[in-house]
Amino acid sequence: MIFYKKIKPFQAITFDLDDTLYDNNSHMPVAEAAFLKDLHQQYPSTSDLDPDDWRRYKQTALQLNPDLKNDMGELRRHILNSVFSKLGYKGLQLKDLVNHSFESFYFHRSNFKINENIHSLLIQLAQRYPLVAITNGNVNLEQIGLAPYFVHIFKANMAQPMKPHKAMFDASKSLLNLQAGQILHVGDNLQNDVFGAIKAGFQSAWYAHDRNMNLNKELMFLVPNIQLHKLDELLEFDSLNAR
Repeated sequence: MIFYKKIKPFQAITFDLDDTLYDNNSHMPVAEAAFLKDLHQQYPSTSDLDPDDWRRYKQTALQLNPDLKNDMGELRRHILNSVFSKLGYKGLQLKDLVNHSFESFYFHRSNFKINENIHSLLIQLAQRYPLVAITNGNVNLEQIGLAPYFVHIFKANMAQPMKPHKAMFDASKSLLNLQAGQILHVGDNLQNDVFGAIKAGFQSAWYAHDRNMNLNKELMFLVPNIQLHKLDELLEFDSLNAR
């Protein structure tokens, strides 16, 4: 553990999910491939689309509605709607195809196992602090088995923008009925998590599950209070918080 700034006693912990509690970067290409395999089998006409086509559909959706950048689920639904519309589907059939295809993606996106040491850690932490998840993504916490540890899960959407915007931090603070400085936020991204948390008044802990951690190789706006070498180090703060 590396201390960059003094850390004060905290009474709750908020967690980022992707690349903090699991390696999301490695999983997403696998999920996309499995989703496309299902899509091509069920709707063969979609197999004519190459990666550039999908990127163009995404760019068009964002150009038409820039706020979709804050909701990965709605963005994908818009992309699927455009794809199936282009293929000639309309009305209720179009709606059903979009919903069915999105559910296929959502399953594959969340079809991975969490390391047992993460389960063990969250069980222990949840006995000591209220835990809240704050994510820019859309993983299904029920499917990956993490939902029971959190008192609430905030997912970015068009009304509640992505970190580093303070919306989800403020919502967590209100839910927990605590002052911002009484909450520690743990995340892998120095902009979205560390900068976002500090600007919202939270204390911050930097931890990345998916890569070697070197501040000199990261885009950084503010340094965190602490850098964790392993998440289990969060258990060492009991003595601090008991004071």
